[in-house]
Amino acid sequence: MFRNTKAFSGFSVNNLQQAKDFYQQKLGLEVEGNGEYMLTLKIAGGNNILIYLKPDHTPATFTILNFPVSNVEETVDKLTAAGVKFLQYEGAIKTDAKGIHRGDSDPTVAWFADPAGNILSVVSQ
Repeated sequence: MFRNTKAFSGFSVNNLQQAKDFYQQKLGLEVEGNGEYMLTLKIAGGNNILIYLKPDHTPATFTILNFPVSNVEETVDKLTAAGVKFLQYEGAIKTDAKGIHRGDSDPTVAWFADPAGNILSVVSQ
């Protein structure tokens, strides 16, 4: 039924202007207004992502969006310089002082949150 449908993902935030500023200015993504209560992230490849306003928003407790990059450490350094704070984890996904998980068999990944508290990552491709 959906084999030829171009699906898209979406997630909520509690403040559209903060989300727009973060995704556009900090992450360098193209962000388009989509009515009074929505934004569209223009992602390479044409699979746009919908961001919608939800006043009683609760941040996701899992990674909602992963950005593949060729060099995680370099990307973390650039985002940190832009004011992005990386999350720290212990246990199986322990991160170093920069917030980077460097597993032996896992990909290198670092997690951070948007202004609404949703978890995002940069991950080695």
